[in-house]
Amino acid sequence: MAKDRILIADDNPTNVELLEAYLSNHDCQIAIAVDGRDTLEKVAQFKPDLILLDIMMPKLSGFEVCKKLKEDPTTKGIMVLMVTALNELGDIERAVNAGCDDFLSKPVHKVELLKRVDTMLKLRHMTDELERLRSYIDGMDD
Repeated sequence: MAKDRILIADDNPTNVELLEAYLSNHDCQIAIAVDGRDTLEKVAQFKPDLILLDIMMPKLSGFEVCKKLKEDPTTKGIMVLMVTALNELGDIERAVNAGCDDFLSKPVHKVELLKRVDTMLKLRHMTDELERLRSYIDGMDD
């Protein structure tokens, strides 16, 4: 099975280093994006299964990036875990309205991050398998 692909999108190098360190024992490929536009470009090149997306980034916010990804049929299936220092109810509501699949507050705790990553990747793989089966069944009807 191919390695899971995780994109870390955060403009703070310290946050990126911490997330990379937490994921170091996870069998996955990691790419880094440093702002909102860079995130959209990396998604097109890297084709991640999961994005750890900071909300407060230059050029495009995490809200804007998530909304664009979820509106595009080619990227809407990518799991988005918003990682943010924002924890006001309104911010959580904005993240949900933008289409994020889950969110995690900073400071990030390693066990919580790894559990959410595992769960989201399992869900992504199950969804992919369901789509393959649906296509197969649709092909049988023809």
